[in-house]
Amino acid sequence: MASGGMQLLGFTLAFLGMVGLIIATTMAEWKMSSFAGDRIITAQALYEGLWQTCVYQSTGQLQCKVYDSLLQLPREIQAARGFMLTGILLCGIAVLVSSVGMKCTRCLEEDVDLKNKVAMAGGGVFIFAGVCAFVATIWYGDKIRRDFFDPFIPTNSKGKSEDREEKSMRMDESNQSFGRNEGLSISEDFTTTGH
Repeated sequence: MASGGMQLLGFTLAFLGMVGLIIATTMAEWKMSSFAGDRIITAQALYEGLWQTCVYQSTGQLQCKVYDSLLQLPREIQAARGFMLTGILLCGIAVLVSSVGMKCTRCLEEDVDLKNKVAMAGGGVFIFAGVCAFVATIWYGDKIRRDFFDPFIPTNSKGKSEDREEKSMRMDESNQSFGRNEGLSISEDFTTTGH
């Protein structure tokens, strides 16, 4: 088994990892896309996180909005939320378990073998929590990569995450409404010029 100093160093690093995990889960900078071009008057940066989206304008104004519905979120955000929250919960359990098994604590002093097993179990739970966070970030990052190389997403909005089905449904709706509006304007023009 490791010395008390090594256990304390490992515990401190794992605890700092848990704090970083909490901070990363609450941040809005999971995905960033900027909208700047010849048709846009003010440049904007869009930040999307697991819990909210924020728009930062070139004027210095920052506006954040919490997601409205859990059911309308893309599956990558829902999965990342689940994995990150599971990782935080497991880190909390690991802090409690590993602090009992560390050599510098007085818990389970009588049974050294059990104390070592408890410390190992706490370390294993820390590792599993890290794997949960790793899976969440890799899955979400892969979605960003796929969106970036998707030719059907406009260049100035590459960061915006949408499913292809939603995009095609929205395109069909806009094409249908465009045709209806165009037909109405033609018939209105025809009736006004005909009389």
